[in-house]
Amino acid sequence: MSNINPEPGFGPPAPQQPPGYGYPQQPGPGYGYPQSGPGPSYPAAPPTAYPQAPGYAMQMQPSNGMGTAGLVLGIIGVVCSLTIAMEVLGMILGILAIIFGAVGRGKANRGEATNRGAATAGLVCGIIATVLLPLLVFVFFASLFSASTV
Repeated sequence: MSNINPEPGFGPPAPQQPPGYGYPQQPGPGYGYPQSGPGPSYPAAPPTAYPQAPGYAMQMQPSNGMGTAGLVLGIIGVVCSLTIAMEVLGMILGILAIIFGAVGRGKANRGEATNRGAATAGLVCGIIATVLLPLLVFVFFASLFSASTV
């Protein structure tokens, strides 16, 4: 007689189901690097960073805020000084640009900042906004009024 329930591994192979939508299934761990395999095994990183050796301090990052602030205030002060309606605001911003630019240049000279050029440009723009442009506006109006009275 024949055995109705054959042992596993004997008889015809079981029919394979066709894959569904998408990519076919890959045998193994999946995509990417294998989880483990041949080759050197490296130790895991410690849970905390290694302490720094004594006597070696981390180098401080340069603080470039004063020079950058001087440059921005100087540019805005020059633009405001060019418009007659905002001449006073331009002069105030020019004074602030001179202060921030001078402090930024001092930091750059001591090596605490790396933007000496921006601090110098802010200082120059602040001087232009505070002194030169108001002087030019005064000379322009003085010449305009003196020409009309003659």
